[in-house]
Amino acid sequence: MNSHVRISVTDRARCLIDGAWTSCDSAPIPSFDPSDGALVGEFTVADEVGCSAAMAAARTSFDEGSWSHAPRLRASVLLDYATRIERAKGELAALLSAENGKLLHDAEHEVAAGVSELRYYGGLARNIFGRVTEIEPGLIAMLAREPLGVAAIIVPWNAPVTLLVRSLAPALAAGCTVVIKAHPEAALVTTRLVALLAEDGRIPRGVINLIHETGSEHAQSLVTSPLVDVVSYTGSTVVGKKIMAAAAGTLKRLNLELGGSAPCIVCADANLDAAVAGVVRAGISHSGQVCVAASRILVHVDVCATFSAKLVAALRAIQVGSPRDHHSQMGPLINRRARDRIISLATEAAGSGEILIAPRVPEGLPSGGHYLTPGLAAIPDSRSALLQDEIFGPLLTISTFVDDEDALARANYSRFGLAASVWTSDLKAGQRLAARLQAGTVWINQHLRMHAEIETGGFKESGLGRLHGIEGLEAFLQTKHISWTTN
Repeated sequence: MNSHVRISVTDRARCLIDGAWTSCDSAPIPSFDPSDGALVGEFTVADEVGCSAAMAAARTSFDEGSWSHAPRLRASVLLDYATRIERAKGELAALLSAENGKLLHDAEHEVAAGVSELRYYGGLARNIFGRVTEIEPGLIAMLAREPLGVAAIIVPWNAPVTLLVRSLAPALAAGCTVVIKAHPEAALVTTRLVALLAEDGRIPRGVINLIHETGSEHAQSLVTSPLVDVVSYTGSTVVGKKIMAAAAGTLKRLNLELGGSAPCIVCADANLDAAVAGVVRAGISHSGQVCVAASRILVHVDVCATFSAKLVAALRAIQVGSPRDHHSQMGPLINRRARDRIISLATEAAGSGEILIAPRVPEGLPSGGHYLTPGLAAIPDSRSALLQDEIFGPLLTISTFVDDEDALARANYSRFGLAASVWTSDLKAGQRLAARLQAGTVWINQHLRMHAEIETGGFKESGLGRLHGIEGLEAFLQTKHISWTTN
């Protein structure tokens, strides 16, 4: 039984600008459940005036307010915010599941990860230190760590709780003020998250601002405006490049986590059952709509036949269904366009390889839902578009390698470098492979494991900068040199 959730900020999700919730006089935009097409709620979009007002409010608050000088307050705000989210975890998980089709237990895990992230950066907020040294007798130099200023956070739809919090938490911990731009397919849960933060009356007006839009005009304004000092964006490489080009005019700081096509190297000595289970779990998580999802499966030629048979059986057994049904192992894709794109990719793949499992629209599920069964294609040529582009859906590819050099050549033959995994019973061999893989994260005998304390980010066209961990905080800080003499 589906349970549809409406947000409780007001009758609909609005924008938060300079401390006030506003509809910006816009007509409401509906948000539909991708599992059955039911109406989940509505949101209103900001106009050009509203977007400009949000940036101006954040700028004024940073330049004239006390937020950037109050680390103990910032720490307390983040820790209390974590507690409020934890108390609302059931509501937030249900809303997230209804809005973007994520399995309910995965949505619950995402909310819990957001709580962990907030508590981590709540602790770091009180530990931002510079250093002082005496260069020569009587000549003192101090390096101070200061917040960058106004941070624009452009949030995607696929993991809106985690992907908002992992930028918002370090930005606020550093002392920045923020303008958040929600994705239209995650507007409701993003608004609810911001509303829980805005409940804290200690936060000065203008520190937190939230705007909605259905296009990209406001995102363009955030990227080009001199009022914004840093942009944190998670999304496609195509858009990331546009952001980088548009930001050149103001030379603002960028933190970009972009596309991926994660290779999974399965060695001849790997535990094949464990590797299959891990690859399937990481390949179909949120219907494959994850930038670090297992995508390109590279298997040693000696075990490929056995591994492939096990993988086909495991993928065929996946139960696709409602995100709120605890028996479901995979829910819907975000919309019909995404579903049809995966079907089209599988059709095109037949020209460069063999379709071992064709993704299909399952029977017996709501016609308004965007369901698809997992697919698998054997693609021998590393130059195939299916291996060179980000799939972002439940369509995996498999190919063989003959030795470590061949495996590395195939794995690294990609413009992406976000994540990878190695599956082997020889830990030393796994470490040697990991050291030569061109990826920001390499897992050994696991995949899709993230932690608040540990930085992630991409090599090559998978992005700039790092998120999570100490370096996630560094993205929102800058260094100032102050010097004086005592003579």
